[in-house]
Amino acid sequence: MIVYPWTQRYFGNFGNLYNAAAIMGNPQVAKHGVTILHGLDRAVKNMDNIKATYTELSVLHSEKLHVDPDNFRLLSDCLTIVLAARMGKAFTAEVQATIQKFMA
Repeated sequence: MIVYPWTQRYFGNFGNLYNAAAIMGNPQVAKHGVTILHGLDRAVKNMDNIKATYTELSVLHSEKLHVDPDNFRLLSDCLTIVLAARMGKAFTAEVQATIQKFMA
């Protein structure tokens, strides 16, 4: 929401999203972040059938919420950057490739 501010339009009910500090301190943004991470955990636990695991979420985001599919690629890029910053030197080219393949 900070790097790609147009994505805020999907979160109009989250209250104050007027600047980076407001976004980072918004409890609803934090809660949604946890939801996203739990969703990724679900994918890890269902690697053999990720498509079926996400069918319901896919329908929700495409048909009801009308989320631009490219926003998921942007989210993937942001998560990869955060992991790289957190992991430091442990974030090797192999780790990056694995994460990007998983996120794709």
